[in-house]
Amino acid sequence: MRIGFGYDSHRLVEGRKLVLGGVEIPYEKGLQGHSDGDALTHAIIDAILGALGLGDIGKHFPDTDPAYKDIRSIKLLKRTLELARAEGYEVTWIDSTVIIEEPKLAPHIEAMRETLAVGDLHSGGISIKAKRNEEMGFTGRGEGVAAFAVCMLTKLSL
Repeated sequence: MRIGFGYDSHRLVEGRKLVLGGVEIPYEKGLQGHSDGDALTHAIIDAILGALGLGDIGKHFPDTDPAYKDIRSIKLLKRTLELARAEGYEVTWIDSTVIIEEPKLAPHIEAMRETLAVGDLHSGGISIKAKRNEEMGFTGRGEGVAAFAVCMLTKLSL
């Protein structure tokens, strides 16, 4: 068994869609980024790559590569899960937290869990929590979003 930790943050800006956990959430601002800016999915990808000892999302999907411009991060998650399988592991649990002042994410969490269930990952193995930062720091001032994730990988039995 292996455990990995991931973190990501993105600035909230006008003119972009707000995508978290692969779900488009109605809001007047979205997340700035080379891809769709999905901080939750990026944190999950980093947790998986960390558990595998293979670096971070920037190493595998660099923001200097035009192939990843505006790509849906769910596609990157699917590729990361394929990489985990190729290394002989499957993701058996993800626990994550998104810190965002607005909008409220509770109505969207189940859709996020379902959307993140790609490859071998199933929605029952994904926990997502949404928190506010009570107007403290960049997330509390509504300037951006931060996400944290922990994952557990289990060796595949052959």
